[in-house]
Amino acid sequence: MRTCQSKWAEHKYWVMAHSQQHYNQIRELFKYNQWTPDKTAQFEQLLQEAAQKQPTVKTLTTAYQHVWGYFKKICTVEEKDAYLNKLASLDPDHDELGPFLKTMTFRYQITYLLESKLIRDLDNSH
Repeated sequence: MRTCQSKWAEHKYWVMAHSQQHYNQIRELFKYNQWTPDKTAQFEQLLQEAAQKQPTVKTLTTAYQHVWGYFKKICTVEEKDAYLNKLASLDPDHDELGPFLKTMTFRYQITYLLESKLIRDLDNSH
């Protein structure tokens, strides 16, 4: 179970960005800490299915708001304004908010986010 928990921590925001339904299903698998080989198979299947879903404005907004939670108390006023502007015009086909959050992750060295698939997979150089 520990391996799957680590993988879930790494993939949580990425799944959320792709599919709230899959995110909820995976959360249910981890309830009560009773792990089985069948749950491992279900977990892997749900990750594969989530990968087939295209992020939407709604799913990206949810995931990015969770990521922003790591910065909201430590960011500058300018960074907060930039976040709010990019959130207001979020477009999955021309995503400016994700790369901005990736830059913030590296600037503030948020370990959990540095290990997150969502942040790692975003295009930009830091």
